[in-house]
Amino acid sequence: MRTSTLKTRGGRVIVAAAVCAVLFPAQLTAQNASGPGAAVPAGVGTTSVGHTVPVPIAHAQRRASPIVIDGKLDEAAWQSAVPITEFTQVDPDEGKPASQQTDVRFIFDDDALYVGARMHDTEGAKGVRTQLVRRDADFDSDWFQLVIDGYHDHLGRAFFTVNPSGSKQDQIGVSTSCCDSGWDPIWQVGTQIDSDGWTAELRIPLSQLRFSRDSVQTWGLQVRRFIQRRQEQDQWSFWKKNEFGGPSRFGHLDGVKIAAQPRHLEVLPYTVARAKVVQHEPGDPFNDGHTQNGRVGADVKYLLTPNLTLDATINPDFGQVEVDPAQVNLSAFETFFEEKRPFFIEGAGVFNFGSTRCNFCSNFQGIESFYSRRIGRAPVGASLAYSQGPYADIPENSTILGAAKITGRTHNGYTVGLLNATTRREDARVQRDDGSRTDVTVEPLTNFLVGRVKRDFRSGNLVTGLFGSSVVRNLNSDFKPMLNAHSEMLGYDIESYWKERTYSLLGSFIFSNIAGDRRDITARQRSSARYFQRPDDRRSVDTMATSMQGGGAYLRFAKEAGDWNWEVMGNTRTPGYEVNDIAFQSRADYIWFNGNLSRFYSKPTRWYRTLFLDVGAQYQRNYQGLEVVGRQVHLGAFGNTPSFGNFGMFVILRPSLLDDRLLRGGPAQIIPGGGTWNGQYSTDSRRKVVASIQGTHSWNVDRGFGENVIASVRVKPAAFISVSAGPSYSLTRAVRQYVQAVADPTAVAFGGNRYVLSGIRQSTLGIDTRLNVTFTPNMTFELYAQPFFATGAYYGFKEYTAPRGRDVVVYGRDVGTIAPVKNATGQVTSYTVDPDGTGAAAPFTISNPDFNVRSLRGNAVFRWEYRPGSTLYVVWTQERNSSEATGEFSLGHDESQLMKAKPDNIFLIKMNWWLSR
Repeated sequence: MRTSTLKTRGGRVIVAAAVCAVLFPAQLTAQNASGPGAAVPAGVGTTSVGHTVPVPIAHAQRRASPIVIDGKLDEAAWQSAVPITEFTQVDPDEGKPASQQTDVRFIFDDDALYVGARMHDTEGAKGVRTQLVRRDADFDSDWFQLVIDGYHDHLGRAFFTVNPSGSKQDQIGVSTSCCDSGWDPIWQVGTQIDSDGWTAELRIPLSQLRFSRDSVQTWGLQVRRFIQRRQEQDQWSFWKKNEFGGPSRFGHLDGVKIAAQPRHLEVLPYTVARAKVVQHEPGDPFNDGHTQNGRVGADVKYLLTPNLTLDATINPDFGQVEVDPAQVNLSAFETFFEEKRPFFIEGAGVFNFGSTRCNFCSNFQGIESFYSRRIGRAPVGASLAYSQGPYADIPENSTILGAAKITGRTHNGYTVGLLNATTRREDARVQRDDGSRTDVTVEPLTNFLVGRVKRDFRSGNLVTGLFGSSVVRNLNSDFKPMLNAHSEMLGYDIESYWKERTYSLLGSFIFSNIAGDRRDITARQRSSARYFQRPDDRRSVDTMATSMQGGGAYLRFAKEAGDWNWEVMGNTRTPGYEVNDIAFQSRADYIWFNGNLSRFYSKPTRWYRTLFLDVGAQYQRNYQGLEVVGRQVHLGAFGNTPSFGNFGMFVILRPSLLDDRLLRGGPAQIIPGGGTWNGQYSTDSRRKVVASIQGTHSWNVDRGFGENVIASVRVKPAAFISVSAGPSYSLTRAVRQYVQAVADPTAVAFGGNRYVLSGIRQSTLGIDTRLNVTFTPNMTFELYAQPFFATGAYYGFKEYTAPRGRDVVVYGRDVGTIAPVKNATGQVTSYTVDPDGTGAAAPFTISNPDFNVRSLRGNAVFRWEYRPGSTLYVVWTQERNSSEATGEFSLGHDESQLMKAKPDNIFLIKMNWWLSR
């Protein structure tokens, strides 16, 4: 079975699409399996050309009379078109004929492809389930889907999905990159529900599709129907769930004749007005709490060839409509946030480098290549501004002067992507203590360049590619110690499949280089990604270096089709690997191995409908003497119940091991062994009330633990309204939380530092709430709110007794003394520590690290597509924050304090209009 990794940044466990296919079989789209021996439905005909097994054929007829896209299918043109009618169940009764008849017809003219689908239902209109939702949202209803492989290369695919209410979904995959839900082509659909079921009528302009230059076309084609009340998915070109399929097993659509290749230009000018009412410090000359601004710009899309698209933006508005969720990060690593800006989302799959898959992994990260949120980020030089004066007017984000990208596929099998963006130098206006003002640069002029090219062979069974990127900055003297002057990446990857795609080999190899001032390169060597300053590290920090190089690699060999599957893989980053200028990288310096054996049961029983079992192990070393820093065994089970619920559970066990990152630059230390247990269940998604719950319990032999519960409830009171609430609560007791490092010449064994740890009791509560109201498929209202509370109480400050050891001593109990320092109100502000109690070692102070943070983030978005491709947005965003230096968690008190906090409000109106020729 083919799998695609679901990555969790900052999370612990990754479970692949093999598991998702078990949990959500009705939602399978691009990655279904294929292989020999599958039933071939009748239709217009079948063919074996370009395939190892016969596949069905559909025929498109030229339009001879007008068609009105209203969903009625009452035009004469439809009556003369030959339908495809034979569909086969994927679920619930795999391999059996569809329980309901489906007729699909195809018509074309010089401008568009027309699709007419009649979804018969023996229960008539009452058998049809529908929900009115915004574009690209989950339907939770019946649906009809058309998938087109326009190049007919057995790799690409364009999805067009519609439900009985006329709501739409669309996605695109180019070559092996799939699937990009940010793709929003301009196409029309009309639907009707009647006594015989429902109908869908689609008009897809040829300008929105990508295909070869041939005048007579043959396209890859898949047609699917989902019947929600039966949880039934039907396919026109069928393959079994334990086989490997996708575009290589699509049927054919022939008969489409293109008189002239379309040359298409789209221009999307926009205007936006924004007002802010935010909190401010009294006396701040740059912020009186009220700001208003506006801007205009345009996006341009042009077909350079029928297969290559140029996207450019002039004075872009890259503001987010959605807010990022609140988090508390006590690690040394950066928090990952998903990209939400449309320009970077659309076509992002083309730039993906290094396909990675893993049926069951933890602490796994694929090859880091491109993280688009680096472009237009918040300026990094705020400290430079505030070093000049107490007040500064710092831009929220770096302004993107312009950005352009070329994406697509050439006629001879090359998939290409090229992106260039330039962000301007950002200056902050600063007022000094004496009232005078000056300008301070807080972000340098920067250019970002990313290139990607892939070539496929053997009908997509062999794909090789190259990736390259460059970041160049114009640095002044202030920034030279902070940022690289330039950085580069160059990579090669390969995907190979054989024996009917039963076996696969994936490989990715990449080289990185950074260069700059020696102070900047020294900082990179000492960063949390590598910690070259560790006293037990045989490497030393080279303070004279002006560049640093490194490499990364990933290799996986697997069996992916059939009931029994297996995989073995390795993943490594050398110590000098550094790509954070344009990618997202948490760490380097590791060699990681993983292996899994899995069994897939697709035949329903009284206990389950489908079941996926996995057992495996994982192992990790670093490059410092090949120290073992990770080892685990794991077991998982995931499936569907006969009542259409979904369940999953897994167990991970880990022994005591060295942790080379715990002391954040100190020597490696032994951490206690333990494990993790996880269980999850969700109810039948067909119901008006859908609920899910997931619980995780972690433990270690030093009596540390973690409890985490995530629940969600979604209510659909009407066909156009959806309300959901997702509370999550975690309670953890970590026994060795890093606090700080203290210089102490007497701590010779630890390189002249004492590394202070502590226990911590941490509580976190968050509730994600959403209200979606869909007035029409083109007019929606969304409300999102996230109250968030997190507390941490530190206790038992301690230190290790020896480098690379396990034993710790607690100040004031096992060694030395510790005394709290309180302010006038009795609140502890710090602790004074005498580490040995004799005065031989200098006393030091620990600031009270207890915390209690609260926030409420939310926004309301009204979206109206008032004409095809043209949209009006009205957005209100609010955020309020509150905090105290206490580790006590009291929901009533914390909620009261949060609501007392004054909010920041942002109001935005944005309007764009689509022009095409």
